[in-house]
Amino acid sequence: MRIGFAVPQSGPWATPENMRRVARRAEELGYHELWTFQRLLYPVGHPMGPTYRSVHDPLITLAHLAGVTERIRLGVAVVNAYVQPVVLAKQLATLQTVSGGRLTAGLGLGWLPEEFEAAGVGMERRGRRGEEFVEVLREVWADDVVEHHGEFYRVPPSHIDPKPVPGPPPVLLGGTAEVALRRAARLADGWVSSSREDLSAIAERVRLIKETLAESGRDAAAFRFVCRGVTQVRAAGDRPLTGTYDKIRSDVDALAAGGVTDVFHDLNFDREFVTLDAGEAMRRAEEALEALAP
Repeated sequence: MRIGFAVPQSGPWATPENMRRVARRAEELGYHELWTFQRLLYPVGHPMGPTYRSVHDPLITLAHLAGVTERIRLGVAVVNAYVQPVVLAKQLATLQTVSGGRLTAGLGLGWLPEEFEAAGVGMERRGRRGEEFVEVLREVWADDVVEHHGEFYRVPPSHIDPKPVPGPPPVLLGGTAEVALRRAARLADGWVSSSREDLSAIAERVRLIKETLAESGRDAAAFRFVCRGVTQVRAAGDRPLTGTYDKIRSDVDALAAGGVTDVFHDLNFDREFVTLDAGEAMRRAEEALEALAP
């Protein structure tokens, strides 16, 4: 089991100084990966809650942290496919190169209509759009001359360089529906769960993906099963990754037994945490970093 940690990205604790403090300390403690997430906007009156109210851009955050760390990997879970894939491919290629090949690129289909509207993209046929999105990314990263004429995207014959060094970043796909899980197994290097995932049932998702990998002739041992851990430190808790540090560590072991290969602890999704004073939030975050270290 590889253990990661999400950087401060939402709420008062999400300052550049705190991002750097968490990133450096996580690297010192041997965490495998730092993680970010995307939220483009928060519709007025929406009941999403405080986590999504004020969120830094995930890729610029990772680029900043690439410059203050040396070994720890850098993951985004996820960038949604309402952005333009050629532009994103260029950004990810550069981030992969400047970080020394430490990037993991998580992609999702998106679910918030207002974000699609603001991006000028329709929500219809999101699944097929997402599949073509991945096709374009991989073409940009690999082909000397990139040319694409698809249902959703067009790229005239073009050189799109430089290519990512030492090679393309691994791609994870999100989603919870069966069709999304099978899509991840067919197209991606791994699957990443959402913040709303029922972790008590995640083993069944892993089983379905492994079944599809076998049907596709792909090696399940090379596939990553990444769990966004909505980690909530409490005196007691009856859901996975909520409770005392001892219980949370036990829950991580249970996830590993269910086939999960990676867990990253994400305090941004604790609604209580992201409304705390920045100083108190960092005190608790540093305590959690120490207590939950690999």
